[in-house]
Amino acid sequence: MLAEGYFGEMRSVLKKIEETQIAVINEAAAMIVESVTNGGTWNLFDTGHMLMHEAVGRAGGLMMVTPIFVELKATHPARFRPIPPNANRMFMDQVRDIPQFVLSQAQLQAGDVLMIGSVSGVNVMSVEMARLGREMGLKIIAITSVEASKQLEPRHETGLRLFNFADIVLDNCAPYGDALVEVAALDGQRICPASGIATSYLNWAVQASVVEKLTERGLRPSAYLSNHLPGAGEFNAQARKNYNARGY
Repeated sequence: MLAEGYFGEMRSVLKKIEETQIAVINEAAAMIVESVTNGGTWNLFDTGHMLMHEAVGRAGGLMMVTPIFVELKATHPARFRPIPPNANRMFMDQVRDIPQFVLSQAQLQAGDVLMIGSVSGVNVMSVEMARLGREMGLKIIAITSVEASKQLEPRHETGLRLFNFADIVLDNCAPYGDALVEVAALDGQRICPASGIATSYLNWAVQASVVEKLTERGLRPSAYLSNHLPGAGEFNAQARKNYNARGY
């Protein structure tokens, strides 16, 4: 019954995306096509992590989608002791100056597209990346839950959210709290998040619209062929060369 409940709730989220986001999807695709056909690039930074893998290198996916990977790690092999309850623990997406460092290292230029994914859209990392990106002349596309973001307390010093700094906002329609299925045995706690599949759904719709708009111009975008198919190695190698030469 819980699985069936999840199916129903997830279908409702996807239906809402279909009913409310198609115009925005096409707008985002048009922005991307305008950029890549004029020497720009389509870049991805997702604090929710899913798109950094789902949108990149997949069969049928576009080669032009370029992730910005960031890793900050501290190791300390001391003997185990319980963490004090008042310990001041900080996560990477709360550090004010990391976005400036990331953007200074990335190969980004004015006119490039930076797609930023954050379900909450309130943490320092995603908001500051968007703010600084706008200052650099980047085109910012946000993928977020607008409903949830409006109900969460912003953590950026401006008091603003990711969607406030975006040129285009793709709403993944995930509910406040993300989880979909209420479980009576867990005192009403909800399980099964919506945002991962919903964000992926938006991603592939945008990629499909980009392909459509490029082919309408008589241009051939480079997309991956499944590595399990005959001749895929040669096909993908040539497609990669085409992408590197053309930018799409």
